[in-house]
Amino acid sequence: MNRDLASYKFLDDAGDLFRFTGRFFQQWFKPRYEIAEFIRQCYIVGYKSLPLIGLTAFIMGLVLTMQLRPSMLKYGVEFELPAIVGIAIVREIGPVITALIFAGKIGSSMGAELGSMKVTEQIDAMEVSGTNPFKFLVVTRVMATTFMLPVLLLLGDAISLYGSYLGVNIRGDTSFTLFWMQVFKNLSFNDVLPAFVKSYFFGFAVGMIGCYMGYTSNKGTEGVGSSANSAVVLSSIIIFFLDLLAVQITDVLGFN
Repeated sequence: MNRDLASYKFLDDAGDLFRFTGRFFQQWFKPRYEIAEFIRQCYIVGYKSLPLIGLTAFIMGLVLTMQLRPSMLKYGVEFELPAIVGIAIVREIGPVITALIFAGKIGSSMGAELGSMKVTEQIDAMEVSGTNPFKFLVVTRVMATTFMLPVLLLLGDAISLYGSYLGVNIRGDTSFTLFWMQVFKNLSFNDVLPAFVKSYFFGFAVGMIGCYMGYTSNKGTEGVGSSANSAVVLSSIIIFFLDLLAVQITDVLGFN
């Protein structure tokens, strides 16, 4: 019986999320367009997330290089280290780690912010005053996360590769020019495009789930914390699912 109730609740929540997503696309094309709020959200989710994502990317590139170096040295292919790290970061590690950090910071923030507005009836007050709260609060945030995560990914990849360059030179001596030549020589369009495209879907999922959890929050202040936590957990699961789906699609299309 409990299993049936859990299954029913899961399907009910999934249906609510799909309806919420459909409402987003419906409101997206309708004026009035909240350009100023969209730009403000881009600043919040993009610029203010860059320090954390940049630090994480730098450490990731540095540590990955130092961990791979002994194994590659053992098999006599140490000279391929920049190429291997570059492909790993650009194709898979960079997009997924960046999206997970983004979900932890932005997803929880949106869930908590909109949840607190919901339980304090600020959203209801916006409706009474004639403002479209869904357009102002949800559409602008989802669009901001969708467009800013790819930008953060590009910056994060560059910072991570620089960290890899420093890692290579801790126990070796590779010039800056040679390192980047080795990286880009082994990267192709098929490596960059799938990672860049799926980052849009990651950003959309983080924004949509964070806004959904906050916008539908209840149970007072307890619900605010639950919304923030659920936004991070569900966003992370969806990111892994989308990544798995993207791998299968790119394999079918011949990008691998």
